[in-house]
Amino acid sequence: MLGMSRRSLFVASVAGAAGALLPPGSRPTAQAAEAAAACTGSYRAEYHFTVPDQWMNDPQRPVWIDGEYHYYYLYNRDYSTGGTTAGTAWRLATSTDLVSFTDRGIAVPKDTTPNGDVWSGSAVIDTGNTAGFGAGAVIVIVTMSPDDNADTQAQYLYYSTDSGRTFTNHGTAPVLPNPGVRDFRDPKVIRDEERGRWVMALAENDKVGLYHSDDLKSWTYVGGFIKGGIGVLECPDLFRIQAEDGTWKWVLGASANGKSSGLPNTYAYWTGSFDGTTFTPDAADPQWLDHGWDWYAAVTFDKRDPNGTLDPAARYAIGWLNNWDYASTTPTMACDGFNGTDSIVREITLKTDTSGTHYLASQPVSGLDAYVSRTVNLGDVTVEGSRTLDYTGVAYELTTEITWDQLTGAGLQLRRSADGGRHIDAGIYGDYAFLNRRYTVSPDTSGNWQESHTPFDAAAGTVKLRILVDRTSVEMYVDDGRYVHSSEAFPDPADTGLALFTIDGPAVFRNTVIREFTV
Repeated sequence: MLGMSRRSLFVASVAGAAGALLPPGSRPTAQAAEAAAACTGSYRAEYHFTVPDQWMNDPQRPVWIDGEYHYYYLYNRDYSTGGTTAGTAWRLATSTDLVSFTDRGIAVPKDTTPNGDVWSGSAVIDTGNTAGFGAGAVIVIVTMSPDDNADTQAQYLYYSTDSGRTFTNHGTAPVLPNPGVRDFRDPKVIRDEERGRWVMALAENDKVGLYHSDDLKSWTYVGGFIKGGIGVLECPDLFRIQAEDGTWKWVLGASANGKSSGLPNTYAYWTGSFDGTTFTPDAADPQWLDHGWDWYAAVTFDKRDPNGTLDPAARYAIGWLNNWDYASTTPTMACDGFNGTDSIVREITLKTDTSGTHYLASQPVSGLDAYVSRTVNLGDVTVEGSRTLDYTGVAYELTTEITWDQLTGAGLQLRRSADGGRHIDAGIYGDYAFLNRRYTVSPDTSGNWQESHTPFDAAAGTVKLRILVDRTSVEMYVDDGRYVHSSEAFPDPADTGLALFTIDGPAVFRNTVIREFTV
């Protein structure tokens, strides 16, 4: 969250948010009514997580408790009314498969102390009772800002003794006071079992500060990792993972805004080493876990089997399908009474490319397989130019492998209107893969952030695409998932068509399969 205070961003006008998507010339005083009248169908996602009502933003790292994931997220029940209660609480949803979630209501409340609302942070299980609230207590370290002023951001502690369902504040004093800096937020706490202490990564403008604690109540600064040129760093992440070749790597991540440098505005990460105090990256520049416009404030978390056994070679990740540049520009509030959709949970693994560079590869969570309600197997489809398929839908997964001898580009038109004038394009062109929302209703009213690119070797003559389409989003996984493009868009609910296309040559779309989900 950049520039403005969080509270000012939460003071939203539903009329203004919905009206931003209306055609030019709509009267401002009638925007909400016109938007509601234009709601010819639902914009609520079919198989992505959405907030039940009002507002959602940053995901909080899920934790495994009593056989299920506890997923907390920032929730503002007063989004549509604004005013002094416009800030966020932590709301809880639980899941065993990370596809179907059960709402559990507010877990960490807002405005119950003089410190106001609660922002981003992290929950940990204190199995060793280091904080003194009992073995197995769930501890949340969270940013609060009593005056809603960046200069007062500090870290506070909440604790739960009922398996993370409800939390109580540990007094009103911070466990990590602000040392006199503007950006000082989003603590990510991990347990360093090797050294018997807690480690915190904290977002401090262009630095991720690192801190130690024995009891979660008193923290000591030990150093930091600095990276300029990609905006203010937020929502840091720190974890260890085993690569496919058996080696171990530490990964430091953060949400960052690289738009001004032609880079993504999503989750930047570095692989490297960590000695408990200092993180040393393998390379100075980050890689990016998503290259679309809308995968922000993402968190990664443990992958566990139904018995709770940890998988050291994989993690899960989830991101907010939105962007602070246009966070309230959505028809979902006027049409469905909510603003907040998450990406599909993805599984990430650490792989090595031909140059020896380690990178994180992503695939949609395998739990989706249990929710397939319909499969349409189109087999191999030969295309030269454009070919409209005999399929319609607003929420589905499409997989295909495009092969060719020589051409300039190939791909798909998703959520295509009956006249072919509106669509979302996904595919490859020349030396890049792309996702383009320019030809549908886009939340970006500036027109600058419509098509995302990732590198592609056209000489390969083949590309595998796995594309998740839902009512307000498209997520495209390229080849093994090293590159992912996640972007929100708001096609007319009547735009349900699907077409394939090639540019300057023929191609075969092999093993083309569409799967629909019911969650």
